[in-house]
Amino acid sequence: MTLSVHLHRLGSPGRCLLQELRLQVGPGEILTLMGPSGCGKSSLLAAIAGTLDQVAEGTAPLRFEGSVALDGEDLGQRPTARRGIGLLFQDPLLFAHMTVAENLRFAVPPGPPAARQAQVQQALDEAGLGGFGDRDPATLSGGQRARIALMRALLAQPRALLLDEPFSRLDTALREQFRAFVFGQIRVRQIPAILVTHDRADIADPARVVELDHAG
Repeated sequence: MTLSVHLHRLGSPGRCLLQELRLQVGPGEILTLMGPSGCGKSSLLAAIAGTLDQVAEGTAPLRFEGSVALDGEDLGQRPTARRGIGLLFQDPLLFAHMTVAENLRFAVPPGPPAARQAQVQQALDEAGLGGFGDRDPATLSGGQRARIALMRALLAQPRALLLDEPFSRLDTALREQFRAFVFGQIRVRQIPAILVTHDRADIADPARVVELDHAG
């Protein structure tokens, strides 16, 4: 699975954030986007995911002119839920009214209950949280919540993954551990991924870094 993005222009009617950019990310590759705050990094992820209508530049809506494709399939007219693109943010965004296991099960595609539960248990085991299914998410540490958020995103079987500064809220030790865990999961599952970060220590592959700047 290859994620391809051709951006002609991204911005509001009065301000261009990004222009003329081509990105191609292959299976298991992690492309890192870096640049100053406000240059359009997170807005570009929103455009890829199909959520740009929820982002605004002041009071003006942002518009993406270009194309997004997975293995040559144009996603431009597809709603977010049908693009097959997973998202991971700074905050884990776990559902407070659900247990840890229920948070994970929410993402599992429809199927026999036993099979869905087996996927949840496997995800807990992979995250090193095998006995935590009945826990309240509020009782987890920051690193544990981050792992559950990642496994929930992966249980939805995304064809690509977008990472918007997912390590920034963790302390140095947890950051290193979680970063290695995330990158390992992406490579094992052969998912193309785009990472937005301000920290060069987060770069997965020094050969796959794009430096963004304000377009004007």
